[in-house]
Formats: sequence, C-alpha cells, structure tokens
Amino acid sequence: MLLLLLANVANDAFGYVALENRVDPATLADLPLRELPKEELVTILQENVSAGLFRRFDRDEPFDERSTESVLALVRERVVEERTVRAWKLGESLFNRDSIEAEMAEEYPNATLNFRSWVNWDFLQTPMASVPAFAGVRTAILGSLWMIGITILLAFPIGVGAAIYLEEYASQGWLNRVIQTNINNLAGVPSIIYGMLGLAIFVRGLERYTSGAAFGVTGSNGRTILSAALTMALLILPLIIINGQEAIRAVPLSLRQGSYALGATKWQTVWHHVLPVAFPGILTGTILATSRAIGETAPLIVVGASTFIVFDPNGPFSKFTALPIQIYNWTQQPQDQFRIIAAAAIIVLLVMLLTLNSVAILLRNRFQRSL
Repeated sequence: MLLLLLANVANDAFGYVALENRVDPATLADLPLRELPKEELVTILQENVSAGLFRRFDRDEPFDERSTESVLALVRERVVEERTVRAWKLGESLFNRDSIEAEMAEEYPNATLNFRSWVNWDFLQTPMASVPAFAGVRTAILGSLWMIGITILLAFPIGVGAAIYLEEYASQGWLNRVIQTNINNLAGVPSIIYGMLGLAIFVRGLERYTSGAAFGVTGSNGRTILSAALTMALLILPLIIINGQEAIRAVPLSLRQGSYALGATKWQTVWHHVLPVAFPGILTGTILATSRAIGETAPLIVVGASTFIVFDPNGPFSKFTALPIQIYNWTQQPQDQFRIIAAAAIIVLLVMLLTLNSVAILLRNRFQRSL
C-alpha cells in the first residue's frame, strides 16, 4: 500500500506541461530574467503593473527585504504571465508521447511542451502564490522547521524529566496513579482536541505573551509559531513520557544496586548510569513523537495557521504556515494544477521527515556505540 501511495504521488508530481506566455520574456530585457539583478526585476515589475498593485506588493513585503527569487516569481506571474494550460501525469508522459504531441498541435498551437518535475529548486525557494505554476513551499518549510524546533526544545526536557520522576522518585500513592492514568489517556486523545486547547489557552488566554506584545513585538496576534509549538508540545508530551518510562524501566536493577553499593547518590545513579543506558530508547520515542508532530494538520488549523502567506517567518512570534496546511489547502482548490503541486509538496514533506528522522537515528546509534 505504501508503494502504491508513493507511485500515485510521483505520478502527479512529474510529467509534460504545455506552457504559454502572454509577454515574451526576451522583450523585457537583453538577458534572461533569471540572470537579472533584483533592482532591474523591480523596475520591470513597476513599469508593467499598475501603481496600486505595485504598492500592495511593497506593503505585503518591502522590496528591499525580498529575495531576488521572490521578485522574479512576481515578474513571471504578473508581467510575463506564464501559464500552464495543460499538464499530463507521468504515466501518460512516458507511454503516450505521440497523442500528447497531437493534442498540443490541435488545441495549443502557441504553447511549448516541456517535461517538468514539479519538485525542483524553484519550488523549494519560492513562496506561496495564487497561480499554481509559480507557487512554492519555502514559507511552509521554514514554518514547519521553526515550529518543530521549538516543539522539541519544549517537550523533550519536560518529557524526559517527567519520566525520570515517575520511574525513579515518585511513590506508588494515589496521586501518582492518577497522574500516570491521565498520561496514558492523553496519549490517545484526538489531535483536534489539543488544537482546541491551544486555541483557548495559548492563542486567546495567553495572547499577550504568544503574540510577543509583552516583549515589545507589534502587529501580531496569538496565532503565531509559538502558539502552534506549545500546542504540538502538549500533543507529543504524553508519547515522550510513556516511551521514556519504558526505556528507564528496561535498565537492569543490578546497575542501580551496583551504583548504590559504591556510594553513589540517587541522582548520581540516575544521571551517570540509568540515563545513558536508557537514552537510545528515549530518543526512539522522541523520533516517533516528532514524526507525528511534523505531519499533524488539525491542531494547526484550529490554532490558526495561515493558508496563504507570502513572507517568511523570522521568529517565534511570526505568523506562519506549515507543509501539512499547505498540502491540505491545495487539495481543496478546484484547479487540477493545485493538486499536482500538492503531490510535489507531499514528496517534500516525506523527504524532510525522513531526513530529520535519519539524523536523529544516527545520533541515537552513535550514542549506543559510545556506551
């Protein structure tokens, strides 16, 4: 089933496309647009769009702060108006080339036929756009990385600390049994419930802090990366605690007894003997929890992640979007091309997930070898 899923995604993300331009790029400059500096691209844009539209672009994100790729995307979208009039899937492109060329000659005589991989460098470094041919996932990737980084920084130390307390220090009283029962139950709570909790507490209740207003940040509300990260930290915290407890419980009792026999204190035993042995198992649980957080969509929708945003997040108090939100939004659009770039975004999400997991697994294996 996994192979069928990957094959279906790849079938949408590659194939022939028919391209048409309203304006020939060669008439705008002596050099190809990609080789022009940002200042010339801004001049071309200013000369070929209305003054009001140009001011709106500058208001959304000042041109001084935009990258060259961002301005180039605007020129291609608003001036050249390159349009993908038809797209074919990978299977059709590989086995029906003759029928595609015949259809091109009959229905799109002014278009050019190109084989396109929708997963390319432009797709990775271009922000969101209203035209699917120019839409990219840069803002979504940065938003996901910001969110998951803060989530791990918050959830990992708290989760490991809670696991150590419950296994090594907590007595078997009624209070700790209630805590343990609640942790086990929270691990199975639907993710959208965590989204509602995050909306009530972090977005609204603590808006002064999650928006950055308490720290002098203006022009923002509680629907920020920090609110999303706090919500995701709550989501994965029970998983980290439970896996941490299992890893600590698997450490042989004789290791603790030997440490006590040599005169070590409780904390010295935990820090120098129990944790190093349990740490690979703790990291395994953290990898699984992080993988779940990267792919979650429902909590982010409730917390208020943006579905259309063209500027990059620059801190925990920024508005943001994430790759799962972007994929969900594109799949809801009526145009077929949005579903094609949604497939490309799925491949990017899978590669990012596998990359982060691979790094974590390498760190875990290296730690195991050092024991």
